[in-house]
Amino acid sequence: MTSLKNKSVVVTGGTKGIGKGIARVFAGHGARVCIIGRTETDGRNAERDLGGGVKFNQADVCKKEDVTRAIETAAASGGIDVLCANAGILPQARLEELTEAAWDEIFATNLKGMLFSIQAALPHLKKSAAGRIVLTSSITGPITGYPGWSHYGATKAAMLGFMRTAAIELAKSKITINAVLPGNVLTEGLSQMGKEYLDGMSAAVPLRRLGTVDEIGHAVAFLASEEAGYITGQTIVVDGGQTLPESPQALE
Repeated sequence: MTSLKNKSVVVTGGTKGIGKGIARVFAGHGARVCIIGRTETDGRNAERDLGGGVKFNQADVCKKEDVTRAIETAAASGGIDVLCANAGILPQARLEELTEAAWDEIFATNLKGMLFSIQAALPHLKKSAAGRIVLTSSITGPITGYPGWSHYGATKAAMLGFMRTAAIELAKSKITINAVLPGNVLTEGLSQMGKEYLDGMSAAVPLRRLGTVDEIGHAVAFLASEEAGYITGQTIVVDGGQTLPESPQALE
């Protein structure tokens, strides 16, 4: 995908996990990447790890003025061609324990943060020859469910409802918007859960392993490329076949 070379890419939530993998893949394709995150230390560490083609801007995507400032700073050095709206949180809470504050927090980050990022980037994406928006949703919510993640799943399903109408509105500006739906992916946080937990997760995947953050990044990079210019309002599930079996017996 040579069309990504020298493109200007913004990745929200790009200092860790899937966002960091997305940034690494784009940088590997020769893109200029800005990662946005809340924590200065995490951002500078990621900036160092990912190399010279990646710059960090600190911002909280829940705060419109904050994320607008960060995106304007990124755009000042060459516009914006691609926005990866990836920032999100994944707290757990069973229904009986789910508080209004916890509900509001996850919706503020996962949905308002997505909206604010897109609104801030839109004036610059409209100037691009091939403006692209890629959302990081999940299989949890749109396809599957898991106890303790009702509020998380609600946000990830809502992203796809938003995307389908946004695709129609953005088409007149030649901007596409699509989403990736990751399954079980090995991130820093998951690595700390221990071998037994990871083995159990891997056993639920037909490919018998967890995905890598870079594998999600490759799917995002495709949707952001000029080669994917006729795809909009669509989803790519990246889950190693996790959503396919009818039961655990199907994998035996």
